[in-house]
Amino acid sequence: MALQFQYNKTALQSLEKNLKMRVRALPTIKNKESALRMEVKRAKDDILKLEQELEQRIAAYDKMLALWGEFDTSLLQVEDVKMSIKKIASVRIPVLDEVVYKTKLFSLFNSPKWFADGITLIKELAQIGIEQEFSVQKMNLLEHARKKTTQKVNLFEKVQIPGYEDAIRKIKRFMEDEENLSKSSQKIVKSRQEKLKEAEL
Repeated sequence: MALQFQYNKTALQSLEKNLKMRVRALPTIKNKESALRMEVKRAKDDILKLEQELEQRIAAYDKMLALWGEFDTSLLQVEDVKMSIKKIASVRIPVLDEVVYKTKLFSLFNSPKWFADGITLIKELAQIGIEQEFSVQKMNLLEHARKKTTQKVNLFEKVQIPGYEDAIRKIKRFMEDEENLSKSSQKIVKSRQEKLKEAEL
């Protein structure tokens, strides 16, 4: 990182302040990154679990596949999905609160008697599918935030902190050299003055 700075005390103080701020912030950012990493893993596990549950439920009803052909799919609709927002490591995540279904009226006498159970089953499958979609969204948001945080950690650790340290080192060396030159020139001037005084006597 090519820092723009001047070789003076003001620039040195400014760079030291910026360095201190980054060094102090780094552990917090690292903690956030590890928290996000854990949450991403947890979200991936949830997605996998929900996928397996959905597959198992569907496989369990494969025997009734012929019956599903006569099921009226318009009987049940998802009317609304109620959700809230939860913060995980300062990332806003949608949380599923409730799925509202709209069930069309149907005749219990004219329809097969398993239709009521079929509606319950479809509600359960829809619930799992919607929960899975929320988990995918959660994972994507957390993964995006984790990547950004990792970039920030790398920027601080590998670029900015070493850059500030290097700039501070250069300024201090320059100021020390300048001070040494000033002392040397003062000694030279003093010794010349002393020689001139001796020559006058």
